[in-house]
Amino acid sequence: MSKLNQDQAPILEALRDFKKMRVVPFDVPGHKRGRGNKELLDFLGEKCLTADVNSMKPLDNLCHPVSVIRKAEELAADAFGAAHAFFMVNGTTQSVQSMILSVCKSGDKIIMPRNVHRSAINALILSGATPVYVNPGMNHDIGISLGMSVSDVQKAIDENPDAKAVLVNNPTYYGVCSNLKEIIRIAHEKGILVIADEAHGTHFYFNDRLPASAMSLGADMASVSMHKSGGSLTQSSFLLISDTLSEGYVRQIINLSQTTSGSYLLMSSLDISRRNLALHGQEIFDKVIDYAADAREEINKIGGYYAFSDELINGDDVFDFDITKLSVHTRDIGLAGIEVYDLLRDEYDIQIEFGDIGNILAYLSVGDRRQDIERLVSALSEIKRRYEKDKSGMLSQEYINPEVVMTPKKAFYAEKVSLPIEESKGRVCSEFVMCYPPGIPILAPGERITGDILDYISYAKEKGCFLTGTEDSYTERINVIK
Repeated sequence: MSKLNQDQAPILEALRDFKKMRVVPFDVPGHKRGRGNKELLDFLGEKCLTADVNSMKPLDNLCHPVSVIRKAEELAADAFGAAHAFFMVNGTTQSVQSMILSVCKSGDKIIMPRNVHRSAINALILSGATPVYVNPGMNHDIGISLGMSVSDVQKAIDENPDAKAVLVNNPTYYGVCSNLKEIIRIAHEKGILVIADEAHGTHFYFNDRLPASAMSLGADMASVSMHKSGGSLTQSSFLLISDTLSEGYVRQIINLSQTTSGSYLLMSSLDISRRNLALHGQEIFDKVIDYAADAREEINKIGGYYAFSDELINGDDVFDFDITKLSVHTRDIGLAGIEVYDLLRDEYDIQIEFGDIGNILAYLSVGDRRQDIERLVSALSEIKRRYEKDKSGMLSQEYINPEVVMTPKKAFYAEKVSLPIEESKGRVCSEFVMCYPPGIPILAPGERITGDILDYISYAKEKGCFLTGTEDSYTERINVIK
């Protein structure tokens, strides 16, 4: 329950007051409220560009907030049930990396699922921390990776009692939640911190029909991607901490890599969106939940598709499920998810979040309308009628257990050689290979390249997945340890 008046938006109010002052700008940015770049002004508008200002006394400073940003942080912490909230303007990527850098130094161990976002493994390259990977569960029928089982986390803790932290996805991209409450309990018993990647879990904090949020269960830190389901501008995020961590130290870590020119467009969008969710989140996400349920019902009536939901819950590696997620298995109509993704965009002018080898995800959030969802369902029905084919020969595996040979940092900075990817079997990779989205690495630095992985990459290319991470932008060559 909020202790503060959530009807306030201090950054927004300060910007409004600042605009009334009619200050003559002899500072940056150089467009000078848009006057210096007419094309930009015409495209974005005066309201936007007059709010694109520099840090100054009336507007506070993101690197060391003492007034309006500080007040906005306190309101956000209160809304999310955290001891402190940091405004992040370099995306949730930087928020995840700041979490890991705050709890791990070079050589420290961190327990994490291997189906993490690339930002987490990038943080290992930056910090020199050693990952202890827990392979997620698998649902082989729909070809998705799940959460971590408690027994696997317990085993990792027993074998690595010196680990500094456990990282948990809450939820995964598909909406799957691990038993975070129990993971926190067993980790804290051993003095190990628990940090949560909640890039896709903003709404958990504002609706009681959804899975529990990390901070409500006692996590030490959480990265919340407010721009995804929370309605703020792209690249804006919150980093939440409990009172087990030093606010000052975490801010020092953030300031190692966050810009000193924090965007007031991003910060005000966080401030406004936090207020909106704090005041109206229950009703907003009630509507999203109902839209998703109706869409699943209609999609499953089409036949061939499987829009999956909380029926997957098994009490372990699917401990809970985010019922706002509209995840649809497509392989039974003979089409890879990425093929349906491309057809929806190219033939029906519908842009969904992602398609992979076997599934698509349509992201439902605060701004969706019923008529748009009906259009999506109709398009999926027509795609089945026009494009369905035999599914034999389709690849089903979404996750391949990695063979980790060395730490990501050691592999990334090692002497390397570039090989044609088809000639790299058996070598140790020194870079990433991933489909984006979702940005979960197929290969990460320090992992053995196997025949199964090469088959998967070849299949993903054939089906049209956007492969990224390699120095070679076409992913025809790969860097391996010399």
